[in-house]
Amino acid sequence: MHKRKLIAPTVLFCITAIISLSFLSIQSKAQKTVKPNVIAYYTGQNSVIDSFPIEKLSHLIYSFGHLKGDSLNINSAKDSALITKMVDLKKRNPDLKVMIAMGGWSACKDCSEVFSRADGRKTFAKTTKEILDFFHADGIDIDWEYPAVAGFPGHRYTVDDKYNFTLLIKELRKKLGKKAEISFAAGGTKNCIDSCFEWDKVMPLVNRVNVMSYDLVSGYATQSGHHTPLYATTQQSLSGDYAVKALIGLGVPAQKIALGAAFYARIFENTVDANQGLYQPTKFLSGVSFKDFKKRFNTENGYTYYWDEKAKAPYYYNPQTKYLATFDDPKSISLKTKYVIDQKLNGIMFWELTDDAYTDGLLDVIDKTIKGL
Repeated sequence: MHKRKLIAPTVLFCITAIISLSFLSIQSKAQKTVKPNVIAYYTGQNSVIDSFPIEKLSHLIYSFGHLKGDSLNINSAKDSALITKMVDLKKRNPDLKVMIAMGGWSACKDCSEVFSRADGRKTFAKTTKEILDFFHADGIDIDWEYPAVAGFPGHRYTVDDKYNFTLLIKELRKKLGKKAEISFAAGGTKNCIDSCFEWDKVMPLVNRVNVMSYDLVSGYATQSGHHTPLYATTQQSLSGDYAVKALIGLGVPAQKIALGAAFYARIFENTVDANQGLYQPTKFLSGVSFKDFKKRFNTENGYTYYWDEKAKAPYYYNPQTKYLATFDDPKSISLKTKYVIDQKLNGIMFWELTDDAYTDGLLDVIDKTIKGL
């Protein structure tokens, strides 16, 4: 019979302490918050981009390159100079990734046709690699608005776009290799989430999807509402949270979802004065940059500020003109950033850096919120 060896109490205490400390260390590492990406689109001037706090970004996306025939094309010497300047900003922020976006709302007229062909996809991937190599940029962002569903009026779309988009991403990954970043923009609407992409096939090939959880009340809307709310309301089903949960429900990993924020307001003109402007018959008027909010939306101009606690969204309303302004502001941006961290998402993406103030802007709010948590 084997005798059990007795362990001295002091030895037993030491072993227990070591095990406890090891467990706490593992638990601490598991609970450690991963810093979210902070992703900015940029359409502005070469001369002012270095005025923004670039150190607070993880990704800076030039917007936009376009199709010329089957090739990715940068339109002008001015645009080339801008991309060169963006890449040069890595001297200030060595961790910065600079990407080139292709497309945009009104600029993907030929995407459906070009990407329906194998030779079109190959040429696009080849020229994308050439351009990324030339500028020493880090990746490509595809802004095809939208595959398989109606986008800009008059632009072709077919059911096959959904499958051709997958083939396009496969070709890009094959040509660009594992190191290059590939992302794409997706509408935050039910229609786009349900119908535009083969999520299970596309997501393993890309670094992230940039969810456009803004413009949810579009320029074609006939009823006013929040254009970029964090949460849905009884009267409005679309929101950032709706899009994130829908994507996760479709198997998209949370760590590959970037939540969208708006650095601009959308102004709608209502036909009646009711409910402080929300959920009324309306038509879209214009957009306003965050940097211009104070001089545009003030009491002298007839605007009153409101906060929707359910949607976690701010808005201004002017009862005289019946103008509703819907937007993100420091309060909603901070809540969106916290949401990204709490849900362990890839990051927060915003359109666009040009709309921000050089100092005390919304990018500063994102940065302070991340550092505060």
